[in-house]
Amino acid sequence: MVLPGIFKPRKNSEAESRKSSKDRKVSSHSPSRRSVSKSPTKSVKESDKRYQQRKSASRTNSRYNLSTDTHPLNLPPDKREKRRSAMSAPSDPPTPMDVDHSEDTSSLDSTPPPSAPNNHADANGATDDSDVERTTSPVPPPHRFIPTTSPPLRPALDPEACKALGNKYFKNKDYTKAIAEYTKALSVEPQSVTYLSNRAAAFMSANRFEEALADSKKAQDIDAKNVKVLHRLSRIYVSLGQPSEAVDTLNYISTFQYVTAPERAAASSMQTHIKQAEDALQRGTTGSMVLHALDQAEKGLGLGVEKPRKWQLMRGEAYLKMGNVNSLGDAQGVAMSLLRRNSKDPEALVLRGRALYAQGDNEKALQHFRHAHDCDPDFKDAVKYLRLVKKLDKMKEEGNTAFNAGKYKHAVELYGQALEVDPMNKGTNSKLHQNRAMASIKLKDYKSAISDCDRAIALDSTYIKARKTRARALGESGSWDDAVRELKSIYESNPQEPGIEKEIHNAELELKKSKRKDYYKLLGVEKDANENEIKKAYRKLAIVHHPDKNPGDEAAAEKFKEIGEAYECLSDAQKRA
Repeated sequence: MVLPGIFKPRKNSEAESRKSSKDRKVSSHSPSRRSVSKSPTKSVKESDKRYQQRKSASRTNSRYNLSTDTHPLNLPPDKREKRRSAMSAPSDPPTPMDVDHSEDTSSLDSTPPPSAPNNHADANGATDDSDVERTTSPVPPPHRFIPTTSPPLRPALDPEACKALGNKYFKNKDYTKAIAEYTKALSVEPQSVTYLSNRAAAFMSANRFEEALADSKKAQDIDAKNVKVLHRLSRIYVSLGQPSEAVDTLNYISTFQYVTAPERAAASSMQTHIKQAEDALQRGTTGSMVLHALDQAEKGLGLGVEKPRKWQLMRGEAYLKMGNVNSLGDAQGVAMSLLRRNSKDPEALVLRGRALYAQGDNEKALQHFRHAHDCDPDFKDAVKYLRLVKKLDKMKEEGNTAFNAGKYKHAVELYGQALEVDPMNKGTNSKLHQNRAMASIKLKDYKSAISDCDRAIALDSTYIKARKTRARALGESGSWDDAVRELKSIYESNPQEPGIEKEIHNAELELKKSKRKDYYKLLGVEKDANENEIKKAYRKLAIVHHPDKNPGDEAAAEKFKEIGEAYECLSDAQKRA
């Protein structure tokens, strides 16, 4: 409710509200005043005094950005003392409500002037602090302050403290705990290059190079020219067997900072050795040079790091190039280690298929080539070796069919054509030479048979069957001494070879027989000649060497006698046996 005649309307001009209290007069004629001061002069002095106090407080508060209604507990200590002194200063008891009057004499009228449109009275009828002096007691602060916006939350972890603790663990070589502390720091500041770099260093020391690589790459993305991060990244690449990436990183560093020779040494050395291995494979040099270069490159790998897949494939290729039994087994071992990691690796499947093919196990080799082709129909090596083995197998089978049919001459031709399909395949070619030697023995071409056996043994020194065939060809050609020596040599190196003792015994019997008269040779027949062939040969020679046709020729008489003895022995089945 607004009391008439007591309060004046709000002045639109700020200057008017700040007029000197000397120009203000106390209205003693207001009908709404409950009581008036005993001395009008004294009331004016009190009003002036209070005005000066408010003016001084306003200046102080504006300096500190404080409101006149600020509670004393919220003031700075010096201002709080001044407020307390001002409040405790003696003064006449104020009237229930003191009113500041303006110069306008209309404010003394009993009827208040009409309010301006922008003047809105308070609940007690006051319009503004400039018009009404409030009570000297300040308004107490609210019981609970509820901010309009939530203050930023303080992190639960101190990342710098975590980093310091992680550094301590790292220095003590407790890399697992160091990684845990750096991870805590990164949970607060995930984009910190320092924390990422420190954790990468801890991962490297713990031989966890893949995780170190991930942290270093992330740090590089944030700060692309951080030299410390880039050098660590280069070392990680070397530890993982990626020398080209390491060299590229060092070349990038050199665009804005000099890179010393020792800093390049590890990456350059590894890259050089790998290049040497690749060149050796392309030139077709011995596999041992490839293996030596790979061994030197692998010395730069980090502890526990698996050999790169490319390096393992190169090692397997080198073993195939060496071609001996042990190296072929090593090639299979390399292929199997790759297939354990990925059973559908087409290059590993072809590598194992080639090892089986070189060992002469064409059936299993075909299975691996088919599997590799199914995994990657566009893999050229799988298609190449699949066709090659199929063609070779077909020609070899045709030769075997001709041999079993007794067509030995045709079999020799087919085996010769099969040998031209893949001259580099030692395993299969050694078998083809042995098969052709068997066909040559049937044709009584012992010289060719022995030559084929020698080639088969040269391709595979452990090929016992070829050595047995050679012993047989030597014996059939009349060199039973050499045949016995060959068989005994096989027995010494492989005493568990089935039937070798019996073959030695038979060869020794043939050797004894060869030291006696060779009745077959005297009659000019083969050892497998039948009775009619022996009789026919005897009659033919008897006519030629008969004494009646050679009178006085003792040599002819002796020859006739030997022919008769040979016929007598060979015509008797018991003696012939």
